[in-house]
Amino acid sequence: MKTPCDRTRRGMGRQALVAALLLSSAGLAWAQHWPDKPIRFVVGGPAGGGVDLAARVLAERLSAQFGQQVIVDNKPGAAGLIGAADLLKSPRDGSTFMVQVNAIVSEIPHAVKMPFDPLKALKPLAELSRLGLVFSTNSQVPANTLSEFITYAKANKGKVNFASYSAGTLSHTLGLALNKQAGLDMVHVAYKGSPPALQDLMGGQVQASFDVAGNVEPHVKAGRIKVLATTAPQRLPMFPEVPTFAELGYKDLTEVIWIGLWTTPDLPAPIQQKMRDATLKALQDPKLREAYAKMGWSIGGHATPDELMSSLRAASDKQGAVLQSIGFKPE
Repeated sequence: MKTPCDRTRRGMGRQALVAALLLSSAGLAWAQHWPDKPIRFVVGGPAGGGVDLAARVLAERLSAQFGQQVIVDNKPGAAGLIGAADLLKSPRDGSTFMVQVNAIVSEIPHAVKMPFDPLKALKPLAELSRLGLVFSTNSQVPANTLSEFITYAKANKGKVNFASYSAGTLSHTLGLALNKQAGLDMVHVAYKGSPPALQDLMGGQVQASFDVAGNVEPHVKAGRIKVLATTAPQRLPMFPEVPTFAELGYKDLTEVIWIGLWTTPDLPAPIQQKMRDATLKALQDPKLREAYAKMGWSIGGHATPDELMSSLRAASDKQGAVLQSIGFKPE
């Protein structure tokens, strides 16, 4: 026999179901008319940088698809946190997205203290492009291969430094990994960005660095930097003669950085899906693919948002474990 409490619970359950259906229908109807105004891509980096260029090429293709302007809004500073904060305070109406590297979730939280949990606050919609880092030396170092560099570093214990573009990032922990696997004692020197790190590399203040391929290419062409290996799974089109670390026997130094399109988990799901579908379509555009290739990037894969989040959690755990092992604390 059903009690009044049972009937009340059943009634409340039906009301919740009806409310959920109404909200779902409203979300679908909203998505059908979206976008009905310009869309903004927040980029947590300066104009002209790699992430900015990736965003602008994508924005141009999406503007044509949607018949609405997609604009890029640069918010540089604080390792991308200013851009992320802008996204988080924006209305959840599908008018604001973020283009940023995966480091905003997998690396930056281990390097600086963050006012929010990026694994909960941010959601990747699609991977746009991926790129490997390269291990480089300056022209004064008497080594033209990784093997020769390792021999040189072992013969100069305590005298070889490697630069990172920021403490706590992949450019830092890759150097630690090379130290461990090759039996080296390179000293880490942290910089605030790639330009000053590369400047000191060329000037001889540091002897090696891990950096993005596109950042070092002009200096390689000028003969001031030599690239010895790449962390990418395959050789880079930009440096086809440079072997991967895996080819050289260092499989654990296979790492990539990827640039993604991001939103927040609470953006209505139909809009998330519509933007993801449009982005994946844009990534097949021959002109976009050509533009990305010229910048040394591979086109991103078709991993789902859930798959991307899973990879981010794994990368974050790995990065955190390495930094914890050396007693590194975020600033």
